[in-house]
Amino acid sequence: MRMLNRFLTLLAIVAFGIGNPSESFGHDGHAKASDHITTSIGHEISGAGFKVYLGEGKGAAEGMELDPSVSENAVQTVVEAFSVMTLQRTQYPRYDQALRKGVLDKVVIEPKVFNRFVKEFLFLVARTTQPKQVILLVNASMLKQEQYLNHPQKLIPRLEREFQWVLSKADTQPKPRKVLIERDLQDAPIKSVKEIKHMSGEERNQTLQALFETYLVTVDDYQSLLDQPYYDVGTTTLLKPAHPDSTIKLYDIRVREALQRLIQAPYFVEHTPKAVRNLLNGRIWCVAFVKIDKRDWATRTRVAPKEKSVIVGPQKQSVQPAKILINYHRKAEPEDPFYAETQGLPMGALSADQLARVIALEIEKNITDKSMRGHVAQDEQSAPE
Repeated sequence: MRMLNRFLTLLAIVAFGIGNPSESFGHDGHAKASDHITTSIGHEISGAGFKVYLGEGKGAAEGMELDPSVSENAVQTVVEAFSVMTLQRTQYPRYDQALRKGVLDKVVIEPKVFNRFVKEFLFLVARTTQPKQVILLVNASMLKQEQYLNHPQKLIPRLEREFQWVLSKADTQPKPRKVLIERDLQDAPIKSVKEIKHMSGEERNQTLQALFETYLVTVDDYQSLLDQPYYDVGTTTLLKPAHPDSTIKLYDIRVREALQRLIQAPYFVEHTPKAVRNLLNGRIWCVAFVKIDKRDWATRTRVAPKEKSVIVGPQKQSVQPAKILINYHRKAEPEDPFYAETQGLPMGALSADQLARVIALEIEKNITDKSMRGHVAQDEQSAPE
């Protein structure tokens, strides 16, 4: 099974492409929403313009059948959850916005739901042939597995969060232009795993400083923090910047301080060795704070596709670079690996020590385990102007 998982991950890396802004990163869906054949009459939601259907499994779930009781309970749970949300729609602003815009064509409950890279999701959003219309797919098996069946109130918060994808995937606005960042790829001091293993803390820090000068950047290339307020460390207080770029410079410094602690401290070598390795071996080429209002995530890992690999260092090593983005005004969710480290603060209010642990855990948990498609293309569509 481990070998199969590695093969599927490798397949995802090879197949991964981020150039098409019509594809969402992680919620990459199946090829076409029209492929999702419904097998039941539609269940109406009073006050909503869509219906809930049962559907056949597609892709890796093709031919899969559910116990009728699971199907029945899944439909009932989803319908009841949506009914409550519709009656109290003002409490769920993203859902309310989706209803007002009429972007949700239908909800289809399938035995299992996979994206094109065979990563399983509880929910997945698929586009239709109609502009600004999407379908929400629901994984009945995961509803049972995660104990949502017959607990619509428990399901509602997860459904509400998913509507950020419903709205953004129905949005067809073009992505903004990026700021080009120059890198000295040839002279970047990329280290091998063997070299990193035998380096002292000071040697690791010297390599990091050289990477800052050639390869590793910590600046938001969307300039989304331009003229934005900043958080006082340890509080939710927002302070006005002295200059338009003061907040950008502040968080650039804070990220660099965090990365230096991550690289030097024995704690990280022992507990998050993958994070230390990936910072020094060229895998990570950007760690930055950003402000993306349309996203609930606190951190995001983006990995470039195979065809976007770069040749780095004197040894001409091929690297699929990754970005670690930190959404400065968001708080961690309980399912985030670094939730306990943040103590309920917005990401922009974390100290350098806290931030070091957040970045380390994000890299450690998500640099390979996450779908290589991630959330990059859809994030690009909702990136700051």
